[in-house]
Amino acid sequence: MKKSNELHLQDAMKEMIQEYRLGPQLNETRVRNLWHELMGKTISTYTTSIQVRKNVLYLTIVSASLKHELSFAKEKILNLLNEELGEDFIKEVVIR
Repeated sequence: MKKSNELHLQDAMKEMIQEYRLGPQLNETRVRNLWHELMGKTISTYTTSIQVRKNVLYLTIVSASLKHELSFAKEKILNLLNEELGEDFIKEVVIR
């Protein structure tokens, strides 16, 4: 019998992502989309920049009161995003 050369599409995509080392870039894009989805319209409105560098999430918030309030919720934000991503991608949250 011949060995089958078939792959499921999901497995092929995972292999391609690993081969081309696209995982971090995809996760960064997912974090940006999740931020708007999870935090809602109000918080998203005051967020001017969302960046991920070396597994650290950098958020730029224009409202001082919101920045202060979010600084108390860093751990919750970190856990919420990592849970949605399905892995421990974000190691730290920095609010500027």
